[in-house]
Amino acid sequence: MNVPAITLLSDFGLQDHYVAVMKGVILEICPAVPLIDISHLVAPGDVRSAAFLLYASHRYFPQGTIHLAVVDPGVGTERRPVAIRMGASYFVGPDNGLFSLVVNEETDWEARILENATLRRHPVSNTFHGRDIFAPAAAHLAAGVPFDTLGPPCDLLSVSREKPVVTKDTVHGEVIHIDRFGNALTNVAIEVLEKMAPAKQWTVSAGRSTLSIRKTYGEAKTGEALALAGSTGLVEIAVNGGNAASRLQLHPGTRVVFRL
Repeated sequence: MNVPAITLLSDFGLQDHYVAVMKGVILEICPAVPLIDISHLVAPGDVRSAAFLLYASHRYFPQGTIHLAVVDPGVGTERRPVAIRMGASYFVGPDNGLFSLVVNEETDWEARILENATLRRHPVSNTFHGRDIFAPAAAHLAAGVPFDTLGPPCDLLSVSREKPVVTKDTVHGEVIHIDRFGNALTNVAIEVLEKMAPAKQWTVSAGRSTLSIRKTYGEAKTGEALALAGSTGLVEIAVNGGNAASRLQLHPGTRVVFRL
C-alpha cells in the first residue's frame, strides 16, 4: 500500500507533549504513514503566520500529501473543524483562516465539516481537537478512508481574509509573517504589482516608513530598509544586515500600502 505523507504544523512548541500525542494518535490508526514537521514554533494563536507557512511549503510536497495544521485559538467554540480536498492533496484543521492563502490561489477545491463521530477519538476534549478530531481525520485519510465520509460539504468561512485590496494605483495588504531574520512578509504577490506596472515604479508604506522595491538585498546599503520579492513570490520588507520587524516596528497585521 502506497501511504501518503502527513505534514504537521502547529503552535504547540517543543517543550510539551502535544505534538507527540498527535503523532501517536496518527500512528495508531495508520502505522506506516511518514510524518513530516513543517513547524511547531508558530507564535501561540498566530493564524496569519501559520497560514503563510502552509502556503509557502505545501506546493513542494508530492500530490496526495495530507497537511495537518492546528493553530486554533478558538478551540472548543463554534468554529468548524474541516478537511479540504485540493487536487489529490488534503488539508485538515480549523476553519479560522489557516487555509485562506492556500485556497485563495486555487479555484478547484472542496471542503467537508468533520462531523463523522466514528472518525474521532472519544470523549472529545474541549481544549485539544488536534488530538481528538484533526489527527484522527488526517490518519484515516492516509489509511484510505474516502474523503466524502468525513462529513457534509461546506463553504469555508475564512477564505478571503488575507486577500489584498487593489485599486487603480494602490494595493492595500498586510504583514502576515515575521521570519527568524526579522523580515516582514506581506500578503501581496510581486506579480500583482507587476501586472499594473514594473516593480521599480512602486513604493511601499509600512508603519512610518516608505520603501523602494529592489531585486536583491545587495542593492541596499548595510542597515538600509527595502522591499523585495521573496522566495515565495510575496513581497517582504527587510533591512540589509538587520531586523526589519524590530527596526520598523512591524508585526503580523500591520497594514502595508503599495503606491505607484
